[in-house]
Amino acid sequence: MDTEDEENMSSSSTDVKESCGLDSVPPKDGSAPGPGEGAPLSNGGSGGASRKRPLEEGSNGHAKFRLKKRRRPPGPALPKNALMQLNEIKPGLQYALLSQTGPVHAPLFVMSVEVNGQVFEGSGPTKKKAKLHAAEKALRSFVQFPNASEAHLAMGRTLSANTDFTSDQADFPDTLFNGFETPDRSEVPFYLGSNGDDSFSSSGDLSLAASPAPAGLAQPPLPGPPPFPPPSGKNPVMILNELRPGLKYDFLSESGESHAKSFVMSVVVDGQFFEGSGRNKKLAKARAAQSALATIFNLHLDQTPSRQPIPSEGLQLHLPQVLADAVARLVLDKFGDLTDNFSSPHARRKVLAGIVMTTGTDVKDAKVISISTGTKCINGEYMSDRGLALNDCHAEIIARRSLLRFLYTQLELYLNNKDDQKRSIFQKSERGGFKLKETVQFHLYISTSPCGDARIFSPHEPILEEPADRHPNRKARGQLRTKIESGEGTIPVRSNASLQTWDGVLQGERLLTMSCSDKMARWNVVGVQGSLLSIFVEPIYFSSIILGSLYHGDHLSRAMYQRISNIEDLPPLYTLNKPLLSGISNAEARQPGKAPNFSVNWTVGDAAIEVINATTGKDELGRASRLCSLQPTALQDH
Repeated sequence: MDTEDEENMSSSSTDVKESCGLDSVPPKDGSAPGPGEGAPLSNGGSGGASRKRPLEEGSNGHAKFRLKKRRRPPGPALPKNALMQLNEIKPGLQYALLSQTGPVHAPLFVMSVEVNGQVFEGSGPTKKKAKLHAAEKALRSFVQFPNASEAHLAMGRTLSANTDFTSDQADFPDTLFNGFETPDRSEVPFYLGSNGDDSFSSSGDLSLAASPAPAGLAQPPLPGPPPFPPPSGKNPVMILNELRPGLKYDFLSESGESHAKSFVMSVVVDGQFFEGSGRNKKLAKARAAQSALATIFNLHLDQTPSRQPIPSEGLQLHLPQVLADAVARLVLDKFGDLTDNFSSPHARRKVLAGIVMTTGTDVKDAKVISISTGTKCINGEYMSDRGLALNDCHAEIIARRSLLRFLYTQLELYLNNKDDQKRSIFQKSERGGFKLKETVQFHLYISTSPCGDARIFSPHEPILEEPADRHPNRKARGQLRTKIESGEGTIPVRSNASLQTWDGVLQGERLLTMSCSDKMARWNVVGVQGSLLSIFVEPIYFSSIILGSLYHGDHLSRAMYQRISNIEDLPPLYTLNKPLLSGISNAEARQPGKAPNFSVNWTVGDAAIEVINATTGKDELGRASRLCSLQPTALQDH
């Protein structure tokens, strides 16, 4: 191409259409393009297949690219941060740099702003973030939400029901006010209006039930994606601080093994005391705040449905998550006391179980009844026909055996002395015999899901996007399973399996022992009191089953009672018990290493733990355990 052709192309740039997509469209009347419309340019003789960007002639006669006008995306405007909110309420504020500290690669800036005669400071890795934090503190000083409806507004417009507020994050982003806009007073029932004296008040009806939520704050329908990302900084501590500014959190205790510490923090809100535990103090504060939000403001920040507690059908005297965390902490603390703060060689364990008794609505009055560890069963050659050996040394089975000792002692306490009857947990039944007092409840804690049907399909903690159960109708669900002799794990029971005989096991046949899931399902029908006590007392059922890890609501409920829900024609007083099922807020850490061959047990009143060889079912000296079937041993202290 020569110089003359290039000049001709440059001069024709004024005739190029503004939109490339319209270049190939002829006029409707079929006439040739006019001077203002121009003709399409070709690229190297390609017949217009590849179009150049539209051109525009500048003031100096040279051609230049015309920038395409960006189209505004449909939908509501992006949320405003605290800095923008404060600037709308108080325009013209001046931010001052107070200090800059830290190394060059990681500076820390402190900015301040004066609002209503009060100075607010904020810090951050940049001046912009420091100003943002200062603005958030200023907003907190006069923007308050006194009820649950406003609390939902404070949580942001796209707060997802599946947001995980309890994950152990390294840091919680601090973007408090990203869910608010300044709507028109006539459109929205909640508006911050100036009173003329530099103070602000809310106007309109604040009840979400009485008036529709603002369009900018309404949650999107579940099937479709949210219009913009959900807020990332709304952890329970921040939400509670918006509702009740200036709360003070107190450190109560620290417990647990070195690799699995547990901290307890507390907070008092509206005169009520709340506790929370976690693997660090920050997480413990979040648990305490979450408990307060659930109790006072009815805000439940649970994350995935499979991790939420399943309430019991009977009498429920406590908040599920509060009870679960309290029971777990009591069991762990007691186990630490019994093992010299986990320094004893017998503190090694794979599974820890315990039973806690409550006698009213106050969890503080709860009492640890039994503690146990263990994951193995007896070798068939050591079985005793006189009941001198423990066949099953899994922790939850041993914990229930320890509970039987306590029940025998309490019944003996009632019968021996009339003065001690009030101290006993039993009372006379109008049907004859005895029954538990109405406020007495027993709660079983297991550090992981019980072996068998409850555990086999939940080998890991549930995640947010995970469905409840991908294959609920598979035949493998709900199967009876047996434990492996002198080992760990379970295998399904074959429908054509032959009957187990004593002499067959002694001659080498595999010993079949019911899985813990199957035994616990049986307890939910016949009770935990055993056949002998059933003669004297009414059935006793667990009020709750709490797991320290691997809690999956669907699998656990199926294993505990759903698979036998069609049971009928039970004798009087017997029923299908459906206890509270729950995990704990601070899931237990996985216990690495090989499982020990011993099992320990303790019942309230015992001076120390008893160590049992799980392979032989007896203690280290070959003596019968105090939990064996030969006779229940009386306790030293009632």
